[in-house]
Amino acid sequence: MDCWVDGQPADSLSLKDRGLAYGDGLFETFAVRNGQPILLDRHLARLAEGCVRLAIAADIQLIRQELLSYAAAMGEGVLKLILTRGDGLRGYAPDPAAPGRRVLQGNPPSAYPAAHAEQGVRLFPCSTRLAKQPLLAGLKHLNRLEQVLARAEWQDSEHAEGLMLDQAGRVVEGVFSNIFLVRDGVLITPDLKRCGVAGVMRAEILFQAESLAIPTQIADISLEQLQWADEVFICNSVYGVWPVRAYAALSWPVGPLTRKLQTIARALLDA
Repeated sequence: MDCWVDGQPADSLSLKDRGLAYGDGLFETFAVRNGQPILLDRHLARLAEGCVRLAIAADIQLIRQELLSYAAAMGEGVLKLILTRGDGLRGYAPDPAAPGRRVLQGNPPSAYPAAHAEQGVRLFPCSTRLAKQPLLAGLKHLNRLEQVLARAEWQDSEHAEGLMLDQAGRVVEGVFSNIFLVRDGVLITPDLKRCGVAGVMRAEILFQAESLAIPTQIADISLEQLQWADEVFICNSVYGVWPVRAYAALSWPVGPLTRKLQTIARALLDA
């Protein structure tokens, strides 16, 4: 399907775009089912927060309408929205009056092995560390060089995802997912106040867990705490939930809470 730029079919982008020059922008990746972008409100809420924090001009209602129109034409697949600050002159200083630029790209549905969801995955121990930057923490901004470097660390099919730590050795996230662990019935996920992406599936899982009266905790997690976990799983808004069965020398069973939340996530993505 053709890309759209500012609501119109296009196959090119201005060389002056600040997203290209500086990674000055945000993006969202949606699963599209039956012509509908899944978890649309959560994606747009995160996008709106990012626009406020980066001071990027954006009409969220216009973006919503374009997403709905594009998804309806797609039918099924993965839709990526890129929002940049638009064109700029040479230099870092942004133009506060510059309108944001909207780019929509459609791709076929992701074809992950069924074993990832059924039997669980092994995580690669990434040596690339996430830098501390509270001003950007939680946002899905366009500068993904840390993730690019981390993903380049493995090429084998044994590892489906990599685990990323911060500079202090705290567990933060996967390269393209968020991580949860279960300990004594409590669902725990890393605090993302220093770095990392606050995923929309992560937010949905926390919401669903609280609705089911499952105790939840957002906290710093060390590798030692990971070792003590009863269950571990990762999630994102495209594949849902994958149990984690191994990381380095550590291993875990696919537990009942993982399966419960995986079923909920699958129902959301199949809606």
